[in-house]
Amino acid sequence: MTRISESDLHWARGGSTGVLVLAGSSGRLDVGRADALAAAGATVLALRWFGGVGQPATPCEVPLETFTDALDLLARECDRLAIVGLSYGAEAALLVALRDPRVASVVALAPTDLVWEGAHLDDDAPPRSKWTWKGAPIPFVPVDRGWVQEARPAFAPYYERSRATADPAVIEAATIPAERYGGDLVLVAGGDDHVWPSVPAAHAIVRRRARHGLETVLVEDANAVHPIVLPGETPPDPTRPYQVGGDEDAPQRLGALAWPEIQKALLLN
Repeated sequence: MTRISESDLHWARGGSTGVLVLAGSSGRLDVGRADALAAAGATVLALRWFGGVGQPATPCEVPLETFTDALDLLARECDRLAIVGLSYGAEAALLVALRDPRVASVVALAPTDLVWEGAHLDDDAPPRSKWTWKGAPIPFVPVDRGWVQEARPAFAPYYERSRATADPAVIEAATIPAERYGGDLVLVAGGDDHVWPSVPAAHAIVRRRARHGLETVLVEDANAVHPIVLPGETPPDPTRPYQVGGDEDAPQRLGALAWPEIQKALLLN
């Protein structure tokens, strides 16, 4: 165990399914989500996966082994493992599930169907992947650095433009092969997501898996947004330096809509 410090973990013990909880670009330790899932009957490990002790300062070249190490901890206590990830955390959840056969279920909140360039402290830094596996970078789509950011930007057009201008071979290499994951997959997405186009991404994942005879649960709300608040969670501070879309109640509404499917996938009460 070399990638995880105790200060970057939060345990919430409640049941037989072991759930790894991953936040997105906030970098926070998602204590509230872990506690809510534990109250519903899971044993949960929330993980801070960047910005912590010995970790990358930003979501850039994060070893996917960080997450498999966390699953090792859960496996000591639970026979069934699952991952719940939001945004960047959903990206990680899908990539890890493809590499670790212990993952029986994935709940991808505001997902992506592509691997994206990592975040950099310096805008002039060369493009690098958000993730590595066994020391090698995962193929990724570079972001369009010619995009002009507004004072309080909506990033979804940024990702759409980056996708549209990327070479098709780059897109193909960076596409997450979700059809190779045979476990339970729940996708939750809002049609008014201003952070990135999670609904089109979710539909792309569903189509890829359907072509291979795999079922996928998709929960979507045309008026919902990027943040998702599950029943029992305390809504996070809505104030952000960027646009997330939707109305004030949209995160709770989408979370409540998705909750029955999440309960089934995670075998919760």
